[in-house]
Amino acid sequence: MNVSLYSTWPDLESAEAAGEALVAGRLAACVNIVPGARAIYRWEDAIQRDDEVIMFAKTTAAKAIAARDALLAAHPYDTPCVLEMSIGAAGSNPAFTAWIARETEG
Repeated sequence: MNVSLYSTWPDLESAEAAGEALVAGRLAACVNIVPGARAIYRWEDAIQRDDEVIMFAKTTAAKAIAARDALLAAHPYDTPCVLEMSIGAAGSNPAFTAWIARETEG
């Protein structure tokens, strides 16, 4: 089974560095980085607003924990968002999910 790790980052540079490390280490087959997100959240009892960058890292279930740990180690936030989302096989492109598996081997 394949999964996508969803994560948010404070800037493009830190997201790209973490994403490239995942792909280079075969912990993810592909990382999509989407700039221009706006986060509104409560932190230390106050409402905060920040610009963020969204990352989606596509990997296998077998590599998800290692990929998560790599993201957490690289992340500048105290409590980074890293969420695992299953990529359902029924509605997925079989060629793409097979490519994810091939690219994360090793």
